[in-house]
Amino acid sequence: MPVMMNKDLLQFHLQGQNVSYIFHVMENGQIGQLYYGKKLRDRADFSHLSKRETRVASSYIEEDPSFSLDLIKQEYPGYGTSDYREPAFQIQQPDGSRISNFTYRSFELVKGKPELPSLPATYVEKEDEAETLLIYLEDAYTNLALTLMYTVYHDRDVIVRSSSFKNNGDLTHEIKRAHSASVDFPDADYEMLQLSGSWSRERHIHERRLMPGVQSIQSTRGTSSSQHNPFLALKRPMTTEHNGEVYGFSLVYSGNFSAQVEVDHYHTSRVTMGINPFDFSWKLNGGEHFQTPEVVMAYSPNGVNELSRTYHELYRSRLARGVWRDAERPVLLNNWEATYFDFDEDKLLNIARKAKETGVELFVLDDGWFGKRNDDKTSLGDWFVDSAKLPNGLPTLVSQVNDLGMMFGLWFEPEMISKESELYRKHPEWVIQVPGRSHSIGRHQLILDFTNSEVVDYIYERMAGLLTESNIEYVKWDMNRYMTEVGSLQLHSDQQAEVPHRYILGVYDLYERLIAAFPHVLFESCASGGARFDPGMLYYAPQGWTSDDTDAIERLSIQYGTSMVYPLSSMGAHVSAVPNHQVKRITTLDTRANVAYFGAFGYELDVTKMSDDELNQMEHQIDWYKENRTLLQYGTFFRLLSPFQNGGNETSWMVVSQDQKKAIVGYYQVLAEPNPGFKRLLLHGLDKEQEYCVSGYKETFFGDELMSAGLQLSSGYDGSQTGGLEESGDYSSHVFVLTGIDQGRGDKS
Repeated sequence: MPVMMNKDLLQFHLQGQNVSYIFHVMENGQIGQLYYGKKLRDRADFSHLSKRETRVASSYIEEDPSFSLDLIKQEYPGYGTSDYREPAFQIQQPDGSRISNFTYRSFELVKGKPELPSLPATYVEKEDEAETLLIYLEDAYTNLALTLMYTVYHDRDVIVRSSSFKNNGDLTHEIKRAHSASVDFPDADYEMLQLSGSWSRERHIHERRLMPGVQSIQSTRGTSSSQHNPFLALKRPMTTEHNGEVYGFSLVYSGNFSAQVEVDHYHTSRVTMGINPFDFSWKLNGGEHFQTPEVVMAYSPNGVNELSRTYHELYRSRLARGVWRDAERPVLLNNWEATYFDFDEDKLLNIARKAKETGVELFVLDDGWFGKRNDDKTSLGDWFVDSAKLPNGLPTLVSQVNDLGMMFGLWFEPEMISKESELYRKHPEWVIQVPGRSHSIGRHQLILDFTNSEVVDYIYERMAGLLTESNIEYVKWDMNRYMTEVGSLQLHSDQQAEVPHRYILGVYDLYERLIAAFPHVLFESCASGGARFDPGMLYYAPQGWTSDDTDAIERLSIQYGTSMVYPLSSMGAHVSAVPNHQVKRITTLDTRANVAYFGAFGYELDVTKMSDDELNQMEHQIDWYKENRTLLQYGTFFRLLSPFQNGGNETSWMVVSQDQKKAIVGYYQVLAEPNPGFKRLLLHGLDKEQEYCVSGYKETFFGDELMSAGLQLSSGYDGSQTGGLEESGDYSSHVFVLTGIDQGRGDKS
């Protein structure tokens, strides 16, 4: 059983594949933390794991000076009763008090995993995959109830946590802080790993040693943001990709979040994660309920790469949903960087015809097809086809593309509105705004008030009408603006701090309704590229646009960092034109594809302007990708060389089939090095007994050789070759295919 308990001592032991999580009910009725880490055998009593000493501290129990909450590990700590660290929650009562005392009342053990109301969440397909423990607590003084929910998967190193509050009384209370989870660790000898950046350089890996005080990442932008991803990990200083202990915390949420570690004066550390308490409050009226998003806590005793694989497998198979969850994703061509706003029906069809000749399966019409949208200053909200560009209408264009044997996809930005639009002229009150304050403008647009169900209903009807009248099988859902002047005209004055959370609930509601009505549609989330690339979005859209930056070299860092949490099947990755439109870098078509293969593969360029040689190369790339895409999208992923270490000149990664009979390795060099040393690449995840053919090599190799001795790489130009080497130079790359000797010889030329 994954959940074991001592009912007399009220101790609870959650046990996953290689992990244990143990807590208990303390003397004061609150919940205390005992252990989180490598799997322990169960025993009758874990009381010895609770450390108590008398120190100079405030004592919660007068008769026991050792019982200070400032010294004790807790499960879901409050503030104001002898613990001076930042709490997991805070509730303001009608009398102004912020003191709460939630004490244990009962527990419930259920098979499987309950859904979270109105929120994205991981799930089970069979009840015997997991067990969920519900701990019920109550504050008798305020008549508030608190439920702590823990799900442990039998065969995974994952503990999923969330919390919920219910007002069983008549008076209104105000939730000021409601994190999803809190974990107290007995020491602070960790490095904190985070994924941070900005537009066009999202989710770069940053690490820092824990220090006394609070180290945090957060978003106050209305989305999870490009600046910080809702993820952090604590790893021991000697932990590497493949060795050592690491704990991961990932929030299944797409709005304002906070993730932090507080190191106290005794060098213990507390991790808290959830909705950002900054500028947040929630009125909890009598009989009402508030549910927090869930935190997915993953553990690895064998390095960071194993932690990532745990997240990949869980998020790919038990967070993403629908018919596209396990399906091969189509090779697409998006017209955005080919045409921007300058297109008509003939130009689009010419691009589609040429794309079809190369093997493209999905043609995507991006921004500019609606209203009077000839630049980014107008028409958002006017989801009506621009007859000047498409005089025969959208259904005719879709049918013509379908007649070519291709799927059709369409771009929307449903959450935004242009001031220059018919919708804004009719409904200026539908905008997020604060009365008496001017609007800050981002990309010439404002944000629709998705806290208002009337607004969500209207956008649903417009999108559903378009999806009904045409055979649209893919939707790119964009969002290009952070929140400012945060307020809603439809909410009461004392509810204005609820707007960001209510807004994202409205986004989730629109997604859910569209998915239910159009289950065949492949949704791809986008937010100025990767500004909302988070687990919450993955629940609705099984892939996301990883970044607006399509440069192959920049994508090495972006995709490498993204892989820390998110599976390759979730990463939209395109080959675009050169000079690259973001950084003006010129890279070979081969290198651009070699990077983009490791994701949901596609193109974003004008194929009608490509040479015959380039088109032939593109056709070869697509044929090769189709042959290998199941492995690339759903294989086991290993990071080999990091662009964030050793000067970042080399990056490498690989995917391995479940049966370990086949693997694909990507190797990338940023700048060429004259007369370099001898290079070898240590591989991972292979069957040590299996003999492999490696494309480009005459010899065969056993798995143990490739993982211990490595794959010997070409040394590049060393002066002995007249004219140098064609495959060396700046921005060079190689993809190697490994096939088991009994599987035949693979090739990628």
